[in-house]
Amino acid sequence: MSDGLRISWLMLPGQRPYRELHWLSLMDAAHIMAVGSPRPAEPVEFVERPYRRITGRFTEAASLAWLRGLDSIPPSDWVASLELCSLLTGQASGLSRRRGLRQAVLVWGNDPRNPLYRLPPYRQALHRARQADLFLCLIHAARDHCVELGFPAEQCVVVHPGVDVDLFHPAEEPVAEPVAAFISPLAPNKGIDRVLEAFDLVRRRLPDARLVVAGRGPLEAMVARRAEASGGTISFLGALDRPGVADTLRRSAVFVTAPRATRVWNEQFGLAYVEAMATGIPVVTTICGSNHEAVPEPNRRVPDDREALAEALLAFLGDAGRRAEVGRWNRRHVEEHHEERRQSERMREAFASVGAARAR
Repeated sequence: MSDGLRISWLMLPGQRPYRELHWLSLMDAAHIMAVGSPRPAEPVEFVERPYRRITGRFTEAASLAWLRGLDSIPPSDWVASLELCSLLTGQASGLSRRRGLRQAVLVWGNDPRNPLYRLPPYRQALHRARQADLFLCLIHAARDHCVELGFPAEQCVVVHPGVDVDLFHPAEEPVAEPVAAFISPLAPNKGIDRVLEAFDLVRRRLPDARLVVAGRGPLEAMVARRAEASGGTISFLGALDRPGVADTLRRSAVFVTAPRATRVWNEQFGLAYVEAMATGIPVVTTICGSNHEAVPEPNRRVPDDREALAEALLAFLGDAGRRAEVGRWNRRHVEEHHEERRQSERMREAFASVGAARAR
């Protein structure tokens, strides 16, 4: 095993690939061991452990799930997990204390008034997370939220996430046709219904406009019906793998979503925006949570209103020159601020800073 950083990563049930574990795996001189089930897509050491789940109703960081058999996993220097209130973060705190490990929590959470923080199992995990050595905040809003909750500011380090700029690269020539792409879960909080309403308005003024929709979710049947009845102006592609997403973005002129907050969720960032920007196309979305950290001007963030969304789409779909100009700016921005290997090295520096602080 390398003499560098050794991290045990406690996987959430249903952990999404090519995100937090992926970025950790790209760090130089780091050995990452993923603990959980099933085997992740990333090329890391894998230690399979089952979950004890009370219910499958809650997902991701809200999962009511614990890992079994943690005390028998191989040794490491660090134990890391996702989100302050996840039950696995509570377990990581216990493992850190028993083994004398350093603990890191990766944080997207941007709302210190999240109702989950008041519920007993999540409140306990949040309390136990206070002993961690590093809070690796993936957005500035996450750091603000940690500090407001009373976590030490000096232990809260911001490193924005990265994307694969080789996979998500621009087309050889920008798309000339007015094609908008929605690639996101087909759920009410992602706003496919609002995008379809706005697209109806766009078509009245730009009859050649087309909409491509990709994703899965509870609104899938509705989207399929709309596509079938559209006469070819709306295409439904279903679920896509990463190369399929990149290819669809390169065949599109604009990327669009319309997220809206719920009682327990708002948009924290939005990797899909950065992937679209990396392919050299503009982004149009609604103002939601802290998605301004992913979608800077000259891209467009508008109120959750079909007329506002339609106007923003028309400003790009109806002006190929403007699209190309913003697309070039977007590519440069992603290369400078979100190239995944550079961002992963910044994560590595954050881990190293803890060791340096302790040595002083």
